[in-house]
Amino acid sequence: MKRLYRTEQDRKLTGVCGGLGKYLDIDPTVVRIIFVVLIIPTAFFVMPIAYLIGTLLIPNEGDVQ
Repeated sequence: MKRLYRTEQDRKLTGVCGGLGKYLDIDPTVVRIIFVVLIIPTAFFVMPIAYLIGTLLIPNEGDVQ
């Protein structure tokens, strides 16, 4: 079963976008670009809050075995 984790190798800030890319089997760079593009129409509010929630709720790859 696939689990969503924040990556440790492919992280820029906290590994949320890298983990989503790995979970969805797409390049994490694409996830990062989509994230940045979605920041503009949400008035710089919703996406950073979603990223913060993801950082708090999604476990680190190395913490869970």
